[in-house]
Amino acid sequence: MIYRSRAPLRIGLAGGGTDVSPYSDLYGGAILNASVSLYAYANIEPLDEPTIILEAFDQKQVITYEASKSLPLDGQLDLLKGVYNKVVEDYGALPCKGFRLSTIVDAPPGSGLGTSSTLVVAILGAFAELLKLPLGEYDVAHYAYRIEREYLQLAGGKQDQYAATFGGVNFMEFFADKVIVNPLRIRQEYLDELEHNLVLYFTATSRESAKIIKEQQKNVTSNNTASIEAMHQLKEQARMMKEALLRGNLQAIGEILDFGFQQKRRMAHNISNALIEDIYDKAKAAGAVGGKISGAGGGGFMIFYCPGNTSYKVRETLGAMGGICSPYRFVKSGLTTWTAK
Repeated sequence: MIYRSRAPLRIGLAGGGTDVSPYSDLYGGAILNASVSLYAYANIEPLDEPTIILEAFDQKQVITYEASKSLPLDGQLDLLKGVYNKVVEDYGALPCKGFRLSTIVDAPPGSGLGTSSTLVVAILGAFAELLKLPLGEYDVAHYAYRIEREYLQLAGGKQDQYAATFGGVNFMEFFADKVIVNPLRIRQEYLDELEHNLVLYFTATSRESAKIIKEQQKNVTSNNTASIEAMHQLKEQARMMKEALLRGNLQAIGEILDFGFQQKRRMAHNISNALIEDIYDKAKAAGAVGGKISGAGGGGFMIFYCPGNTSYKVRETLGAMGGICSPYRFVKSGLTTWTAK
């Protein structure tokens, strides 16, 4: 038996950063995101010997331990270890002597598509499949959030765990004590046109999101009015994006993205840099109306809205800058688990 799971990465379209505490706790946050056909995968294969093997194919890492109820958190595949440790702590020993846990993610770490949180969701899904845990979507997303933010003490927001678990296009609201996921019923023709016009571009750089997020959090606690006002505007951007998509007002998407790009740069230093500014300017010169940095900023993926047939010129321009325009599709399904016999 092999217990498998798959969870989709996401594109954040509006409101990015307002899901991060303490802003979301104090003011409430709002984000609009969409899951795409890039995934994090996890597989658990029970073993007959008391051995735990952790293998991250994309990172080319393999670690072997004697079977134990808790694995050391030492910076080596801690996401894999963290999920295992908490599942055993909360639900008891696994029904096997040992196991092999293997993972792979379709995008590199630090790319801004929620890779770390999506991987945690996928791993948790594989353990839930093995143990037949009666966890609903909100349960899985909240559990994954607790593992990553509380147990592993990794800085970040709340949207990625919910996007990976629920899938689809969602307007999410974040508060101190709850998260509300509102699935959006967008006409397929609107989604098809959005997918055609939205270019997903990997800048061929990655970043450590924790430093940017910690500065963003500090700006809230120190009452940095410029940064907080920018977050207020990004929250409003999410509402603007929701209305535009539901009404099919796609010609407004680029302008809404551009508005958000201007606001996000005010949240913290290093969200943008000379490379990102150059990419953004050249994409707009080639026909993009607006775009955004995906995730915390500083590098990773960017998206651009290119109306009409301008996406072809934008892709050509961006390709000449050393990055990669990544193919994708919007997907409706979130976390999926199954057993292979």
